Amino acid sequence: MPIPEDVTGEEIDKGVRQELMSLPKTLAEDVAKNLVMVAKLLDDDPERAYQYSRVALRLASRVAAVREAAGFASYGVGKYAEALAEFRAARRMTGNSDLWPVMADCERGMGRPERALAMAGEPEVQKLDRAGQVEMRMVAAGARRDMGQADAAVVTLQSPELASHAIQPWTARLRYAYADALLAVGREEEAREWFAKALEADQGGTTDASDRLAELDGVEFVDALDLEQEADDEAPRPVEEPTAVEPMDATEAADAAEDAVEEEAGDEAEDEGAEEPAEDARPVAETTSEDGQAGPEKAGDDS
Repeated sequence: MPIPEDVTGEEIDKGVRQELMSLPKTLAEDVAKNLVMVAKLLDDDPERAYQYSRVALRLASRVAAVREAAGFASYGVGKYAEALAEFRAARRMTGNSDLWPVMADCERGMGRPERALAMAGEPEVQKLDRAGQVEMRMVAAGARRDMGQADAAVVTLQSPELASHAIQPWTARLRYAYADALLAVGREEEAREWFAKALEADQGGTTDASDRLAELDGVEFVDALDLEQEADDEAPRPVEEPTAVEPMDATEAADAAEDAVEEEAGDEAEDEGAEEPAEDARPVAETTSEDGQAGPEKAGDDS
């Protein structure tokens, strides 16, 4: 995979750089550059990010940061079983529980919400920081909805973090998840209120709360490019001017009149010379048979 010239590998986190120090210098630089590309492309081009992660994994599969990056890249393209395997490997190498919520979400992605819900009750959750516990709560609520327990999902999200007026990095997503859960149980007015609160906290544009609000208000967005195309289609087309015919001079007019008279005389002569059809003429298909009745002529009837 090509690496842009402006990517040096120095852009990676200090902790990741320290992990790569166990590798030969040239190899560490190559791995670092691929990890930088994963981070750059993960949101906008997850397929390419995944390809770069596979290169890094091939080069340094025993580095926890590489396994973690590979896990997130797989997660980004919906390869949940692959992502879960990478996250588990990274967790074995580091011994920390930071990846517990995303591991549970991989279980959801694999169609096993009951396992995700069970993970929400494991002791590892207590080892998470506040942000991790909020993330785990959202995963658990999603698992409840996967299992058809929409009302339980609403209750799962009700927490001190949801009620807090302080804006944290996870606030917009938590409020959005709560609004979506409320809408799923038919509490539309409350859902609208919480979508508005999510939009208020969404300083980085991580949710589509504004679109959900507009949808609830019956506002329909129209693409400006579509409008321009429609206007072009409806615009009147210019009418082509008839081709001007140059007037004939006196000599040309006289010649044309003479040609017309001769053509008319020829037509009359043809009409006078045409013969009238015989009165007893009949179509071939109606030749008279021996019994005196008209009918189709039979091929080969010589008797």
